[in-house]
Amino acid sequence: MSQLVIVGTVAFDAIETPFGKTDKILGGAATYIGLAASHYNVDAALVSVVGGDFPQNHLDLLTGKNLNIQGIEIKADGKTFFWQGRYHNDMNTRDTLATELNVLADFKPVVPESYRSAEVVLLGNLHPLVQLDVIAQMTDPKILMLDTMNFWMEHAWDDLLRVMAKVNVISINDEEARQLTGEYSLVRAAKKISEMGPDHVIIKKGEHGALLFHQQDVFYAPALPLEEVFDPTGAGDTFAGGFAGYLAQSKNYSFENMKNAVIHGSALASFCVEEFGTKRLERLDGTTLSERLQQFKHLTQFDIELN
Repeated sequence: MSQLVIVGTVAFDAIETPFGKTDKILGGAATYIGLAASHYNVDAALVSVVGGDFPQNHLDLLTGKNLNIQGIEIKADGKTFFWQGRYHNDMNTRDTLATELNVLADFKPVVPESYRSAEVVLLGNLHPLVQLDVIAQMTDPKILMLDTMNFWMEHAWDDLLRVMAKVNVISINDEEARQLTGEYSLVRAAKKISEMGPDHVIIKKGEHGALLFHQQDVFYAPALPLEEVFDPTGAGDTFAGGFAGYLAQSKNYSFENMKNAVIHGSALASFCVEEFGTKRLERLDGTTLSERLQQFKHLTQFDIELN
């Protein structure tokens, strides 16, 4: 079974959307990524840190999904990373109300020895220096995938560029792509980003799907039109987890197979938004995922006669 290393936050979130609000619930990039990747035949390990306030039942949920948590450090005397946000009516924009780094402030990641030869590494949202530390611990990864956000563009620009120079896949949203490059055109933005290091660029457009760029090739995957969108939190991480999980399972890193991986990521992300937090992903089964993949196929399949 192929291995996947997932680096990112395991955290508490408090979320408010036009449809309701939550108290502190399970969240974090690595959590969403792991839950998505658990649907594939891969041996996935999470590398993160939590405080003594992090409940055992949350850790049990992860191990129950066959995720290895050896790399999750527990600082008994510390508090777990906490994020609080409020989404606007369009569900595409949000305000951050609180960010408490807590145990993340001085986190030194340790990749378990038995996972350092993993072929696929997904660097979820964390400080670029932590991501560089993880890269240095890996022996010969075939796919180094970066999922970053605008916060690091504003607060750790030079370190972010060092990470980008080492990865071969990046996944960011359209707003971040424009901020990173100063280009409004996403085609131009993708070209500039690939000049920074990653030769495969994924630009996520929320409810409008995702674009995959590689040299002169472009692939577009639509987002499935959904009746219910309750909470977009973690959708991007879920997308990345599905993408990386599918790639790691198939061990085929060609552009053609990355197209399939984008569809798998999009399908999983479409479940994530249907309920608050991780709830929908926790209940998702393989049959339901297969049915939704079939929906994506019908959504994009057509016959056309060209003269």
